[in-house]
Amino acid sequence: MEKPGEHTKTVFGPRFTSSISKEEFVTLILEKAHTQKQKSQSKACWLKVIPKVRNTKSTQSKTGHKGKIMKIKSVPVKSSEITPKETYLSRRDFLKQMGIVTAGAALLAACGAPADDMPASPVDPNLPTAEAAPAPPDELTDHEAVINYNNYYEFTTDKERVATLAEDFISSPWTVEVSGMVNNPKTYGVEDLLANFTQEERIYRMRCVEAWSMVIPWNGFTLASLLKEVEPTSDAKYVRFETLADPDQMPGLKNGLYPWPYQEGLRLDEAYNDLTLLATGLYGEALPGQNGAPIRLVVPWKYGFKSIKSIVKIELTDEQPATMWETIAPNEYGFYANVNPGVDHPRWSQASERRIGELKRRPTLMFNGYAEEVAHLYEGMDLTKSY
Repeated sequence: MEKPGEHTKTVFGPRFTSSISKEEFVTLILEKAHTQKQKSQSKACWLKVIPKVRNTKSTQSKTGHKGKIMKIKSVPVKSSEITPKETYLSRRDFLKQMGIVTAGAALLAACGAPADDMPASPVDPNLPTAEAAPAPPDELTDHEAVINYNNYYEFTTDKERVATLAEDFISSPWTVEVSGMVNNPKTYGVEDLLANFTQEERIYRMRCVEAWSMVIPWNGFTLASLLKEVEPTSDAKYVRFETLADPDQMPGLKNGLYPWPYQEGLRLDEAYNDLTLLATGLYGEALPGQNGAPIRLVVPWKYGFKSIKSIVKIELTDEQPATMWETIAPNEYGFYANVNPGVDHPRWSQASERRIGELKRRPTLMFNGYAEEVAHLYEGMDLTKSY
């Protein structure tokens, strides 16, 4: 199994292989989205139409060399570290057991809160910050924890209710508009994104600003591949992303405390980094609505709130975009949001984290363990100020 940061650059390589053709695979994903649309009208049961994957001996790399697997070095993540699917889906219960979430306590704003009519409250500032034990191997987070404990304020600030409210979310038809400072502005249908860009599996750590973390196997394609197709102009310096804002599907938009629509941004060189992913699936299946269907951003060296969901607009600009959490609380959430154990949140330490499914805290890694791939992007910067 590949390790986080050591990913196969293939369409149907190890852990992402099927006996069907690429065209058939895309059709199955679109059929699933269509089924979800029908379900919103008929309340039919959820159909998992993505085929089970199997390993094959032959792979085809982007460079056209059969069997060649291109890898990116990083702090190794062993297969035993990947958070099990069930644990990912049951994060809330685990956090309650650890005393991080209590019946009357809310979680940090950028990661969720329990009440729809109130802004999110902070984590208990007295969370243990004692020296963490040496980091054990990374294991995949349980799938059930991943899909049942979600931050998605457009639906609700209650993590446990997002999956229920997003159950009938319609993600097809869907378009993503790419505009601004580009030579070839385009509007992509979700079927274009699935068919025209190489779908890869990436096993990444995910570190929440709340000081808990997971390891998730994503499917998707590099943001760089899309940017190369639209050709940013020489004046473009940033990429702005925007989430769907549909009050008919997203009841949380009625909460006037937040500056909708949700917006995020990256510097252009961050967007071009090979780790930056536009995810279309997880655990070998199409993204569920609560996880940002049909397409979301994944930037593994940054805190989780940077990974914007259900993207409808991507704009190239020469000005740093205003992002939602930086707008709300600039003293707590910076534009860069790089994982940095040396820069604490104003209300708690970031030196260690609790991996979902584990009992002991583990030390947080600089850039979430991806320093070798991304540290050069911030040479000469004071990361205590550019946080």
